Amino acid sequence: MNIALIAHDKKKDDLIRFVLAYKSIIEKHTLFATGTTGKRIGEETGLSVHRFRSGPLGGDQEIGSYIANDKMDLILFFRDPLTAQPHEPDVSALIRLCDVYSVPLATNMGTAEVLVRGLDRGDIAWRSIVKEKEE
Repeated sequence: MNIALIAHDKKKDDLIRFVLAYKSIIEKHTLFATGTTGKRIGEETGLSVHRFRSGPLGGDQEIGSYIANDKMDLILFFRDPLTAQPHEPDVSALIRLCDVYSVPLATNMGTAEVLVRGLDRGDIAWRSIVKEKEE
């Protein structure tokens, strides 16, 4: 499955710790991330990560394009709800696209844990089944 990893600045350390904690599950999938987040995840976990632009420079929109084209299966977006984000409209659009295309989205560590454990059990396999049916 294709997994997007995104984190606001104050949540990057949390996302990296999360990826390290669930590395044995996450490493089985194709990883994508916005700029700095992807760079740090790659450096600090040793995982291969396809990097898009930084979120404020269009990375959120690039991931949104993948969602709209059915090329993204799961989004882990550790958001910082206490800090204003200059690209908030892009963030809102990304979340909206997840809802439109039924792409599982976690915006915090608690939900991310449920999704990643479900991913490991095969609970998100319905995404592959839907794709096969459309082909």
